[in-house]
Parts: sequence; C-alpha cells; structure tokens
Amino acid sequence: MSTKTAMSGNQSDSPARFARDLQDRLLQSGKDGFPAWSEPEFAAWASRLFSIQSAGNPAYAAWCRAGGIDGRSIPDWRAIPAVPTEAFKSLDLTTLEPAARTACFHSSGTTGQTPSRHHHSAESLRLYAASLAPWFRFHLIDGLARGGVPAANPPLFVGLVPLPAEAPHSSLAHMLGEVTARYGASDSLFVGKIGADGGWELDVDGAVRALAAAEGAGRATLVAGTAFGFVHLVDGLASRRVRVRLPSGSRAMETGGYKGRSRTMPKPELHAAIREALGLPDAALATEYGMSELGSQAYDRVATPGDGDRAEAPRRLRFPPWCRVRVVSPETGNEVAFGELGTVRVLDLANVWSVAAVQTGDVARRWPDGFDLIGRASDVEPRGCSLMAV
Repeated sequence: MSTKTAMSGNQSDSPARFARDLQDRLLQSGKDGFPAWSEPEFAAWASRLFSIQSAGNPAYAAWCRAGGIDGRSIPDWRAIPAVPTEAFKSLDLTTLEPAARTACFHSSGTTGQTPSRHHHSAESLRLYAASLAPWFRFHLIDGLARGGVPAANPPLFVGLVPLPAEAPHSSLAHMLGEVTARYGASDSLFVGKIGADGGWELDVDGAVRALAAAEGAGRATLVAGTAFGFVHLVDGLASRRVRVRLPSGSRAMETGGYKGRSRTMPKPELHAAIREALGLPDAALATEYGMSELGSQAYDRVATPGDGDRAEAPRRLRFPPWCRVRVVSPETGNEVAFGELGTVRVLDLANVWSVAAVQTGDVARRWPDGFDLIGRASDVEPRGCSLMAV
C-alpha cells in the first residue's frame, strides 16, 4: 500500500500532495519499533519527490541540468543530485513562492559567516513536526514508562536554548519547542537567552533552580541543549558547588556545537561531565545530529534509565527510515567501505519544499549500523550543530 501511495504522483503532483501522503505514511511509523522501509518503497517515494522538485524548484532544476540530469527520470535514488549545504547560502532552494515563506531556518555558524537559509511555510512546518516528533519520541520519551514514570505524568523539559520566539531562525529552538509542547510537562522551561552580541547564553541560575527543584520533587527531567550549553551548565554547577542527582527516568539530549561560546571538550569528556553533573547513567544520554537544511534528525541511541554498569552498544548515529544516509568519498562521490571516512550525504523525504538530497560538509566513519561523526571537512566553514569534538 505504501509503495502504491508513493507511486501515485502524476502530472498534477505537487509538494502539498506529496506531503499529505507522506504524513499519512509517517502515522504508521513507530508502531513496531520503526521497521525499515523496503528499498523499493523508499526508491518510489524518492523518485516521486525528485520529479516534483526538479520541476518546481528553479534553482535545483538548474543544478540538475548542470550535472547533465534533466529531471524527467532517475535510474536510482542514489543518482539524485545532492546539493551542498553551502549552496543554501546563496540560492533560494525552495518551491515556495515568496509570499508563502513565513519562516526561515538559518545555519548556526560562527560570527561573520553568511548563514544558510531553509525557507518554510505553515504547511512545511507541519510536516517538519510530523517528521521530528516520532523519531524523538522513540529515542527520548518511550522508555520513560519503563523508568517508573506514568504516561499521564510527562517529564519536565529543561531546554538550554532560548525560547523559540526569541530565536525564530533556529531549527534547534523550533524543534525543542515542538517536542516540549507535545511531550513535556506544562511547566517545562527554556533557560537559554540571547546575549548582547546576538549569541546564545545560559541563565545558569535559572537552570540550577529548575534542576534542584526537579530533584527535590522527584520529577523525571529531560535536559536538552548544545554542547556549549552543557559546558556552561556543568561549569555553573561546579562553581556554585551544586551537585544534582536527577530522579529515575531522567534523560539528557546533547547536540554538538560550540561556536566559540565556551571552552571545547572531547565528546567522551563532555558526556562524562554531563553524567557526573546531573547524576545520570551513560544509557540516559543521547546525542542528536541535525541541521537547518534538513527536516529530520539522527540520534545515536535510545536513551533509557540504565543501571550505569552494563556495557553499552557503540554509539552510532541513525536517521529515521524515511531518510537514507551515504558516507561518500569527496573525490569520487562513491560510498566508502565500512570503517572508512567520508562526508555525510542525506536524502530526506521530509525536505519536500526544498531539496531532498543534501551533501553536508561533515566527516563521518561509516558502519553497518550507522555512522560516527568525526568533524568538519577542512575546507568547509565550521557550523554550530555539526561542529563536534571527538
């Protein structure tokens, strides 16, 4: 049925029609632990979306023509032309008319960089939410019942980022706003703020008060933020000589990025500091990988309470089944062998109104069960949510 739906496109096909069909398909996700989409099914969806985008996205159509592809047919989803994230800085890679562009996510690079621009409408943001919610829930929420937290008692969310309304161009702030509204307690809060220079800062006192209150009340808590936000939190707790022990069922979600806003730490050291500062086992900490140019996110594990002693499986980043990830050689464009390094290329079906195939500047090591993020390619500008120290 799903493949038939994917093939239902015709000459009158449109992004809106594709998005409605995809949202219907996403409603089936998560019922059985996110079963993989079959190769024929994904290929059918990808081919249909490529036809829509190559016809309705002028900048992308020109990109395809430059690569010798006319957009009328594609032999394999792997041959769909990928656009580098750098192109989002100078091109309007969108099928949206200017009047429909009610939101725009920017890449979170360092000061002085020209940001990427990913245009959105109210309709595209609904699909964005439909894509991010089930994959987030699967990795950071579903196990809460096993942690002793009744479903009727949602966890307290503490976001180490500004309120979405204060950071309207941040896909991360928007994402955390969506999941907080869906899965968090009504008194969940954001303790980030915008500094005088426009950069993000942390209200450390506010964070300490919220975490101490959650500990005292025995409330399961989910703390989410950037790497530099967690560094400020860890340092702030240490300077105040406060040691938090979050209750059973608590989790943390870290997404890479320092942007010159704090000292940097190797990832294992950062994770150890977070666990020590919040009293969490390793199993309760998940890393998220996302970017402004994508509609879906990757996580490196399902966060569970854990017992703090058992050996954990290696951390591998994985996107949801409606994405395909290839780690490719920058020289040949071919996928590298398992264990080898390459750059990350993502085909995200949730990128309906922009470009589905995105070539990042992030270097990763490919594995059968996912990929390890290593850092940025040396000739690519560093970015906030993908600038990860290992």
